[in-house]
Amino acid sequence: MHFVKAKSILPPTSMNIYRGCQHGCIYCDARSHCYQMQHDFEDIEVKENTLALLEDALKRKRKPCMIGTGAMGDPYIPLERELRIMRGALELIDRYGFGIALQTKSCDVLRDMDLLRRINDKTKAVVQMTMTCWDDELCRIVEPHVSVTSERFEALKKFRDAGIPTVVWLCPLLPFINDTEENLTGILGMCAEAQVQGIICFGMGLTLRSGIREYYYSQLDRHFSGLKEKYIRLYGDSYEVPSPDSDNLLRLFHQICDETGMMHDNEQIFEYMHRFEDKQQLRFFK
Repeated sequence: MHFVKAKSILPPTSMNIYRGCQHGCIYCDARSHCYQMQHDFEDIEVKENTLALLEDALKRKRKPCMIGTGAMGDPYIPLERELRIMRGALELIDRYGFGIALQTKSCDVLRDMDLLRRINDKTKAVVQMTMTCWDDELCRIVEPHVSVTSERFEALKKFRDAGIPTVVWLCPLLPFINDTEENLTGILGMCAEAQVQGIICFGMGLTLRSGIREYYYSQLDRHFSGLKEKYIRLYGDSYEVPSPDSDNLLRLFHQICDETGMMHDNEQIFEYMHRFEDKQQLRFFK
């Protein structure tokens, strides 16, 4: 890891504490060259002045709002256990009366259950969890250094029991790897049991840009013999890499979400996560 002094932390309401990641997911778009990362992806860039910048930004905002975490690094990578910057950020968000909609793949987020409860009592704390593989063994290949799916499922249930809303990102579904009905129904069954608010899905497949494509293909060679050649033959250098079974999987996805009462319209889910709620004021008027 290396430290930098950042100029800002909330442009305008989403923060990236870490840049780069330790989870090793084979499909991570943040490796793409378009993001112009000037260091190795696993050499985590830590914004050492995050908390000072965040406090200043929160003080300057005219009214409270929802604060999100960005896509350039998971806020609960293993380094967070030592540095505790995300916990410090949650303490500030709680102190100044803002809401939080954080996104992670790690069950380390449970460490901060106390702060998330306090925030959620006053406004809204939303925990977003990515789910890609119903089977833990496949998950260990696709997402090798992070909490496996069964552990994330247990975390979702703990947030359910604590009254903290959750949203699941169902992506990506990798062609010929996890784009199966069994995988989809398994994940959606977990989500329904955990009573998640909604499931974000941008289609059945993945996207590949320069930077991630090369890394992804190297991992296909490592774990799925012959699959790289199949991708090249079918998709070439395409940015969008849809599952051949995309139409059927999307139909099944929407059907199950309708049957179980989970939101599955992305626009509706994002509106929910961005909407600040003052629960204390609502209780006063009641």
